[in-house]
Amino acid sequence: MIETVRLWAIVVLVAFGLFFTFVSAVGVIRLPDVYARAHTASQTDTLGAGLALAAVALALGWQSATVYTVLLLFFVFITNPTAAHAIARSAAESGIEPLTSDDLEEGERR
Repeated sequence: MIETVRLWAIVVLVAFGLFFTFVSAVGVIRLPDVYARAHTASQTDTLGAGLALAAVALALGWQSATVYTVLLLFFVFITNPTAAHAIARSAAESGIEPLTSDDLEEGERR
């Protein structure tokens, strides 16, 4: 019984992890500017990777590799948002202006 619950928890975590990673990939491709892309990459990609790593940790059970998986999970939670912030800050310091709704409507009229 407990193994069945564990298996289904792993499947659910992997499915949600894949879903959020897919949403992140679509967002990076479809969103209009660097700021929106950095936003989706930092949030949904971190969540997707976190859920997938949680599934791996649950699948491994109580092993030494689980400790490394949890450490990797914390590393991802720290570095993904930091990298997105660095990209957005670099874009801002380079003078890249964020797109507004007027800019988007103008692009649709062309």
